[in-house]
Amino acid sequence: MRTHKIMVVDDEPDLQMLILQKFRSHIYNNDYEFHFAGNGVEALQLLNKEKGISLVLSDINMPEMDGLTLLQKLQENKSDALKTIIVSAYGDMKNIRKAMNLGAFDFITKPIDFKDLDRTIRRCLEEIGHEMETRKQKQYLHTMRQDLDMASRIQQNILPNNFPAYPERNEFSVYAEMHSAKEVGGDFYDYFLLDDNHLAFLIGDVSGKGMPAAIYMAVSRTMLKAIATQAGDPAECLSIVNRMLIPESDLTTFVTVFYGILNVRTGVVSYCNGGHNLPLWIKKNGTVVNLENTDGLLLGKIDYVNFQSKEIQLEAGDKLLLYTDGLTEAMNEREEFYGEDRLMHYVTSNHTLSDEMLLRCLIVDVFKFINKAHQGDDITQLVMEYCGT
Repeated sequence: MRTHKIMVVDDEPDLQMLILQKFRSHIYNNDYEFHFAGNGVEALQLLNKEKGISLVLSDINMPEMDGLTLLQKLQENKSDALKTIIVSAYGDMKNIRKAMNLGAFDFITKPIDFKDLDRTIRRCLEEIGHEMETRKQKQYLHTMRQDLDMASRIQQNILPNNFPAYPERNEFSVYAEMHSAKEVGGDFYDYFLLDDNHLAFLIGDVSGKGMPAAIYMAVSRTMLKAIATQAGDPAECLSIVNRMLIPESDLTTFVTVFYGILNVRTGVVSYCNGGHNLPLWIKKNGTVVNLENTDGLLLGKIDYVNFQSKEIQLEAGDKLLLYTDGLTEAMNEREEFYGEDRLMHYVTSNHTLSDEMLLRCLIVDVFKFINKAHQGDDITQLVMEYCGT
């Protein structure tokens, strides 16, 4: 149990004897540790010398420096952790009011009622304890906030975000954005060249939110990128990653993934869907359709899932819009979803926008729809356009 250090500031020697006598059981049990000063000057010197004093019991009328001046000095020194109880003559309401205005916690009057003093000290120490706990919690939250901010920066740096991507390549363009519901999220995207003729692109969504989802997201993305460079078929890649993720998953953790490979020479896209939202195929003539689904389930839960690859032929100017369910399941104050129909209508009406403007205007439209409601899930989008050879 913590020993509370209490400083008594009074020029009457008899008070020291009474304090030590009346509180001897508290002193014996190491509840209280008393220190004494004869005036405000000695009190300030003692405070600098004796660390850990949390409560000052001070008389008002003292030589050299009175109690009100001492109280003012304590306030000037920003001693927030220090509480003061003022002792004053009965009826000296003017000085008592001044002391309270200067920040005194409470007051007692002479002659001192030691039972009342004991209750006042206990109440003051309880208040000090609450404030110390609050200060500790604030520091903990501040540290957590710093850690989350750092984790958010690390997560943003993990994902490729230098646009335009591959400015030296004219056959394709890629643009992507992630908007986390919390400081860190479970969504991810990626794109990278497997060789001169093949561009890999993918999007994923980890179950859950916050730090656990962010860690699982980093593991999933790393595995996908590593296996993609070895497995030429999207279905084979997801099948291997699925088996690798199962030992890393708990009862509620899994990830959905859409993975595609563009042949930049021919415009053929081979793809496999692992339980994810199907991308939109935005054709140059303005037609917008969902890609046909493939065999395959979410990753990280069921061993030996049968994953299947399919192919589509893109024409120059065709785009694929990949997104996570945080977009279509964005909810407004009336608990209405943004929905696939609204997404389809928006993309159809704005298909001529550049890749970057299409995604940026889309996320603005989603946030306008959400309005004052809370963003409940991460929102991630990626658009890949085939420009032709």
